[in-house]
Amino acid sequence: MANDGTTLDCDAILFDLDGVLVDSHPLIERILRAWAAERGVDPDVAVAASYGRRDIDLVRVVAPTLDAEVEAAWIVEREERDFTGIVPIPGAAGLLAALPSARWAIVTSGTRRVARGRLRAAELPEPVYMITAEDVTEGKPAPEGYLRAADLLGVAPHRCVVVEDAESGVRAAEAAGMRCLGIGAALADGAGGAALDAWATDLRSIDPEQVTAEHVRLNIHPNGSN
Repeated sequence: MANDGTTLDCDAILFDLDGVLVDSHPLIERILRAWAAERGVDPDVAVAASYGRRDIDLVRVVAPTLDAEVEAAWIVEREERDFTGIVPIPGAAGLLAALPSARWAIVTSGTRRVARGRLRAAELPEPVYMITAEDVTEGKPAPEGYLRAADLLGVAPHRCVVVEDAESGVRAAEAAGMRCLGIGAALADGAGGAALDAWATDLRSIDPEQVTAEHVRLNIHPNGSN
């Protein structure tokens, strides 16, 4: 992974939501810590395991003796009505405004109601296609969500660039045969061995140099805004 700037040519960009387009981690952490405290689960373990995972998969990992569907419903019910403190990731609004609607989609581990609520709270547009927890049988790191998004956009997987902030999402992109741009400090050291094609601090570091109805060229400046 180069540190002096990277150019990626693609036909579609597939964004994760939390930590990539919206800053929701403080809210997510507060909800998960409340859940974990009530269930006798280590809150730090629950938070650490949550990144990139559907709520039901999180419960299966950190509390395998509990009813995953019941516990996930408890978490989701709170996520679907609490959007306190949600803000856009720096650079998100400008980047999305520069992209044609047929060139991007969102693939998130959250439910559709959660995703829509967080986009509204951050005042970001909802894409034409958004793959959510209800749309897949296997969440990240399985590639199902990203492959489905590519199919809906009519773009071959190898012509997609995934933008992710969590290792499980990077591995999902890799399994889908897609290139991946990592965002944020958690992926700065290479996502624990998962393959990144580029890395940047946040979306301000991404310059959509060339955008047409069918093609996007991104210039990534890893350590600062373009």
